[in-house]
Amino acid sequence: MRLDNQSKTRIFGPVPSRRLGLSLGVDLIPVKTCTYDCLYCQVGKTTRRQTRRSGFVPVEQVLAELEKRLETVTPDFITLSGSGEPTLYSRMGELVAGIRKRSEGRIALITNGSLLWRDQVRKGIAGVDLILPTLCTVFEQTFQVIHRPASNLRLERVIEGIKRLRREFKRDLFLEVMLLRGLNDSERELEGLKRVIAEISPDRIQLNTVVRPPNDPAALPLDSSRMKEIKSFLGPSAEVIASVESGGVERSDEPFETTVLEMARRRPVRVVDVAKVLSRSRAEMKDLLEGLVRQGALRRGSHAGEIFYYHKTESKQ
Repeated sequence: MRLDNQSKTRIFGPVPSRRLGLSLGVDLIPVKTCTYDCLYCQVGKTTRRQTRRSGFVPVEQVLAELEKRLETVTPDFITLSGSGEPTLYSRMGELVAGIRKRSEGRIALITNGSLLWRDQVRKGIAGVDLILPTLCTVFEQTFQVIHRPASNLRLERVIEGIKRLRREFKRDLFLEVMLLRGLNDSERELEGLKRVIAEISPDRIQLNTVVRPPNDPAALPLDSSRMKEIKSFLGPSAEVIASVESGGVERSDEPFETTVLEMARRRPVRVVDVAKVLSRSRAEMKDLLEGLVRQGALRRGSHAGEIFYYHKTESKQ
C-alpha cells in the first residue's frame, strides 16, 4: 500500500482527543507548512516556514471527503487542524460555511495563534464554535527559542491578535499553554503569563507538556506534580489536560492499515492509541504495526520509555 502526498486524504479519524473527545480532523495544510518550527511539535520539523496564506486544496474536495465520512461517523467535534498551521488556509470562511451546511456538529479550530492579528484571518474563523490558540510565553526571547517563528513574526503582534479575537469572538476560547522544563516554567515566565492571560480572559486555560516525541530533544516535559502546581498558580480556569480515556470509536469501511498510516502521518502513535481508535485488542494492533514496520511503511522508535511508530516519511528524531 502506498500513501504519499498526492494520495493524502484531508479527513482523518475520528480519533480520541485529550481536549475534544471524539474528533474528526480536517487537514488543510501540506506537511509540514507552518508559521512556526516549534521545539515540541509532534508532527516534526517545519519544511515550509511562511506567513503567506494560500488555498492549498480546493474547498469542494475537502467538503466532498467530509460529507462521505460523516455518513459513517458522528464525532463530538469536526476539528480544523492537521499537518501545519490551519489559518494559513486562505479559504477558511468558505470551508466553515460549507461544513455548517453538511453537519449540525460543533466545529473546533486548533491554531498556534500566530496570524490572529490579521483581520481576514479572524473573519474567516468567526463561524466556528471553539477556538484553541496557543500562548507559551510573554517574552520575545523565549518565544523565539520555543517557536522559531517566521522572520516577520513578533510576539507582541501575536498576543495582540489573541486579544482582538477574544473581544470579537463570542463563543468558546480555550488557551493552550505548552510548558517546557527549563524554558517557560520559571517564576518570571509564569507570572508574566498569568498577567497576560488575565488580560485575554479565555474561558479555559489548558496546560500541556510534551507527551509524544518532540521535534527537538530540547523540548523536555514537566512532571505531574509541577503541572499541578502551575495549575493552582494560574487559578480556577486552568486545567491540566489529562490522557484520553479508553474507548473505541465508530467503525469505518477503511482498511485498518489505511487508518493507521493516516494517524502516523500526523503524529507518532503507540499500540494503545491504535487499539482505542480501531476498537481492537492491543495484541492485534501490535501485530498490525509491526507488520507495517516490516513492510517499510512505518518505523519504530522510543521516547520517554514508550514505543512509538512513525510514518516512513518522517525524519528520525
